[in-house]
Amino acid sequence: MGYEQMQNNRAYVAGEVISAPVFSHEVLGERFYDVVLSVKRLSDRADEIPVTVSDRLMQDASLEVGTRLGVSGQLRSYNKQADGRSKLILRVFARELDDGESDTPNRIELEGYVCKPPVYRTTPFRREICDMLLAVNRAYNKSDYIPAIAWGRNAKYAGEFAVGDKVAVSGRIQSRTYQKVLPDGSTEERVAYEVSVSQLERVDG
Repeated sequence: MGYEQMQNNRAYVAGEVISAPVFSHEVLGERFYDVVLSVKRLSDRADEIPVTVSDRLMQDASLEVGTRLGVSGQLRSYNKQADGRSKLILRVFARELDDGESDTPNRIELEGYVCKPPVYRTTPFRREICDMLLAVNRAYNKSDYIPAIAWGRNAKYAGEFAVGDKVAVSGRIQSRTYQKVLPDGSTEERVAYEVSVSQLERVDG
């Protein structure tokens, strides 16, 4: 992977392992496993962040449930086919592991391109929100498609972005539960993942 692609997508999460490793896939003899970290917010709520880890990294770190773990890597996306539809799946792809003792246990920096018109809105409580979808380049002509949400003045600023604008954002990865209405009228609780933006700017060029 080129230097530029490593710098435009940098994530770090630290928390407690709350699910045992589950085999995900294999590439050229390297096996990858999915685990979930519970990452506390300042409010004492927790985000449950899915992480993909190579078996080569697991040789030097414990991923047992209850273990404290820090993960440095990238937030990546892929499409999964389910019920005839494509679903966007997000995972933190681990490059390094540590003991998770960090003053900032959830942080991410991205540089990418706006690939859908931003959706700016105001809640019934007059809170300004803007949803974005960023395409972040990766090696081998791939891209990760990452949802992001901005608040307040950042939301108003993001609402002015156009498709194709290059932007830099920083913030944290958050999980959010919501109720999905199914075709038969029943509802199902699902989890969405997105970047909660604390800083953003348009990048020239």
